Amino acid sequence: MKDIERRDFLRVAGGAAMTASSVSAVAAPVRPPIDRPIRIGIYGTQHGHLHGKLRAMLHSTDYEVAGIYEPVPEAKERLQNNERYANLLKGVSWVTEADLLESDSIDAIVIECRPEEAIPWGNKVIDAGKHLHLEKPPGDTMKPFKKLVESARSKNLLLQMGYVYRFHEGIGKAIEAAHQGWLGDVYMMRGTINTNLGESSRRSVARYKGGIMFELGGHQIDRAVELFGRPNHVKSWLRHDTSFQDSLADNTLAVLEYDNALAVITVCARMPNHTRHRSFEIIGTNGQIMIQPVAPGTEMVVNMREDRGPYKKGWNTISLPRQYRYIGDMTEFSRALRTGTALKHDYEFELTLHETILRASQML
Repeated sequence: MKDIERRDFLRVAGGAAMTASSVSAVAAPVRPPIDRPIRIGIYGTQHGHLHGKLRAMLHSTDYEVAGIYEPVPEAKERLQNNERYANLLKGVSWVTEADLLESDSIDAIVIECRPEEAIPWGNKVIDAGKHLHLEKPPGDTMKPFKKLVESARSKNLLLQMGYVYRFHEGIGKAIEAAHQGWLGDVYMMRGTINTNLGESSRRSVARYKGGIMFELGGHQIDRAVELFGRPNHVKSWLRHDTSFQDSLADNTLAVLEYDNALAVITVCARMPNHTRHRSFEIIGTNGQIMIQPVAPGTEMVVNMREDRGPYKKGWNTISLPRQYRYIGDMTEFSRALRTGTALKHDYEFELTLHETILRASQML
């Protein structure tokens, strides 16, 4: 990794630690703190977040990657022959399932899986007494996920979900402005997270009624739940509007209704150059904050009726550092393990979030 990228990794990690500590500093310890590098294993390799999370852990002094297990031989071979992973995999051992689950030296496991694998694999990790970082979305029903969460809670094991905007600096500042009252009466959140799926990817997502809303919408719904909480009502439109001959809901819209606000989330599956279109916005009676594109997320547009908090009257563009994914998640995970305290996003938050995603996907 280039020196400038390494500095950015350290900067983002430090910021995430400060944010998390401000939330959890007064929490009573719930488990013995870990005062050495956290030995962490990776279970599964077939999720698109694997590369970034593996990189984040390998470039953190908090972690020692104990090994990778992939149950599908063809998937393991593909990764071993993938040039993108060549440098990352140097020095990382391929291990068996028993090596991960039965070793007393391993503290936590990151599961990089497909939705249908999340609950059965997650149960194995919790049953083995390991802390768990689980990829999104965690299955397509509520009851098994609730059982997994309650099992983790009963054993004082961490359970963290992998939604990618939780530690985005610009989005975090926008939510802070709303919670501090700087934007006045906040009545609207809008989020867009389109993508550009090919035929093979469409087939795997089409198996779920929620389609692309279920696959990607959770990243934006996650921020709506942090901003407003559990919605009173959820309405969604799950349409198939492209010429592909499949059943994928590829043009989707969800509206989360609150007492005095709406969260509007759009997710479409076929858009060229989609990354620059992804956006997040909060609007209130005294101000508005918008980030577009969300990645690299280096600009935040702020419009204020008057000076409030750190923001000045009128339209302002505020520069932010490049937003690297996954560093914040892994830093927050290690903070909770090192201090023996709760995660910022606790068990109840994860339950509310999954319920809301399923409601928006018309699967609950």
